[in-house]
Amino acid sequence: MSERPTADRAAGQPDDKAHIRHELDLTGVAWTRAEPEGETLEHCVEYALVPHTDGLTYVALRQPAEPDGAVLIFTPTEWDAFTNGVRAGEFELPEDLAAG
Repeated sequence: MSERPTADRAAGQPDDKAHIRHELDLTGVAWTRAEPEGETLEHCVEYALVPHTDGLTYVALRQPAEPDGAVLIFTPTEWDAFTNGVRAGEFELPEDLAAG
């Protein structure tokens, strides 16, 4: 079984937000479940917009079942690249896998 990623290190990669992570205050943020309107999904993520004094608003993601677990932090540029990829279908399963 693989070791769970930590806030300081994920999948053997250095934490590129180590310089900012300790400055982000997540205690007062409003977490929103990412699920279709009117539906409650068993497995989803929660996101929060986290403003910082550097003028950027970071996006935080976590598992609702583990609110004290790992939190992923994205810069605005990273989040834009991710959401553009979602809209472009970059993360869709190939038809042969989606059907099964």
